[in-house]
Amino acid sequence: MKEFIRLYLDAYKGLSTPAWMLALVMLINRSGAMVIPFLGVYMVNHLHFSLEDTGLVLSCFGVGAVGGSFLGGWLTDKFGHFKVQLISLILTVPMFFLLPELDTVVKLGVGVFMLSIISETFRPANSVSIAYYSKPDNIIRSFSLNRMALNLGFSIGPALGGFLAAISYTFLFYGNAVAAFFSALLFFLYFRNRKGNEKKVIEQEKDNDAPNANRSPYRDILFVLFSILSCIFAICFFQLLSTLPLYYRTIYMLSEAKIGVILAFSGLVVFLLEMLLVHIAEKRMTARAVIVWGVLLCGLSFVILNLANGIWVLYVSIFVLCISEILAMPFMATVTLQRSSLKTRGAYMGVNALSFSAAHIFSPFLGTRIASEYSFETLWYGTAIVLLLTAIGFLVVMKKMKLADF
Repeated sequence: MKEFIRLYLDAYKGLSTPAWMLALVMLINRSGAMVIPFLGVYMVNHLHFSLEDTGLVLSCFGVGAVGGSFLGGWLTDKFGHFKVQLISLILTVPMFFLLPELDTVVKLGVGVFMLSIISETFRPANSVSIAYYSKPDNIIRSFSLNRMALNLGFSIGPALGGFLAAISYTFLFYGNAVAAFFSALLFFLYFRNRKGNEKKVIEQEKDNDAPNANRSPYRDILFVLFSILSCIFAICFFQLLSTLPLYYRTIYMLSEAKIGVILAFSGLVVFLLEMLLVHIAEKRMTARAVIVWGVLLCGLSFVILNLANGIWVLYVSIFVLCISEILAMPFMATVTLQRSSLKTRGAYMGVNALSFSAAHIFSPFLGTRIASEYSFETLWYGTAIVLLLTAIGFLVVMKKMKLADF
């Protein structure tokens, strides 16, 4: 037991104070993240949209996210990660106040598109910021710390959101706005004029004398293939935010509050286990092995839904999905970081964010249509098969990338 506790505590050692503060900003922001997980349920139950129209509006979020990721990467390289993150956080506040006033498919689709293009500019800038403020030998764990905060917030937000939705869906939007405002305030007060570890990064890149320091990520063929595979993984994983809540509602007839508890459980699992599992994985496994196992577990999590019935099955499935997320996503980000140079970091992280943002288009669009035309059972088996092929793709592509083991 003492060995386990020591190993758990070691996972947190050596992380810089700014890395912890970035995680705190993320925690506050995501603690108010009540809208997106319940947006599908809100449209079906409150606005009485069809399942197809609901998927269409959710896909608008993905379209905006793609634009936001591309824009965020470009703006970060041009103006810096601090300005991009601050402006993104500030501008999301009025958008959340506006959304509950939009009650048609077209209006809400446009509103969700605008929200996502603003909010998703934050992601590539935030990824660059994590690398900038982290100690070079702790970058993977710094990414994991940030994601741990994100998932703790995702545990708090949906749990609170589920109860608020039972009173009024309007409170979901207002709660998101308040959280965005306080996270922007904290970010501005702490990070204005703060210096990071840029000098160390520059020295490392001079030592490496990288011949591809100015290479565009769009001309890095292996990285493009890696990003496509990441996008396919994300399309499958993001059923968590679209069809899974609808599945809980339509098949198991769960209330918004109970759905919120399941989603909160997922966030809590990632919060408790991510730093420990990443700390173990980076010492004992290659990045390729960790990502492949993460992708395979994602497929297993959806198969489990078809193997048995009962509320306990939902918790087992989402627990496996959480382990998949813990293993795959932090290492996908650090592979991206390793392929970039200081000059192209924003562009590379923008493509990384782009691959996940594009998934927000296809995930709800495909998921809701397959579930509507065929069944949820077909959707879960089909998702597992796609993920199996994706894992094979990662094996091949990452072997050719010849990454350093980290």
